[in-house]
Amino acid sequence: EVQLVESGGGSVQAGGSLRLSCVVSGYSISSRCMGWFRQAPGLEREGVATIDSYGKTRYADSVKGRFTISQDNAKNILYLQMNSLKPEDTAMFYCGFGNRWRDCWSRYEYPYWGQGTQVTVSS
Repeated sequence: EVQLVESGGGSVQAGGSLRLSCVVSGYSISSRCMGWFRQAPGLEREGVATIDSYGKTRYADSVKGRFTISQDNAKNILYLQMNSLKPEDTAMFYCGFGNRWRDCWSRYEYPYWGQGTQVTVSS
């Protein structure tokens, strides 16, 4: 069974940075879609950044130029570097392991999720 454990969330002021980590066990992350999604209270879970098995990345327009998704295949860890954080980035961030190896944007293609890590950005 695939298990995912996120860490790295916290409270920061606007303009600050955080790096989220997602440790995956049970399957190699290099062969599947991996993604970071977030969910604010009362809203649906939305895609933030994804990476496919070829290393191709995709970002939400709202985070382009500020967030960077990456992975360490040897350690089976997914990262999300978040810079220039804004109050509207406040949400629970989830790491997902997909059932595809490309076309990774849809959250419905992710059968495995971590427990989430809270990111709170104050103005």
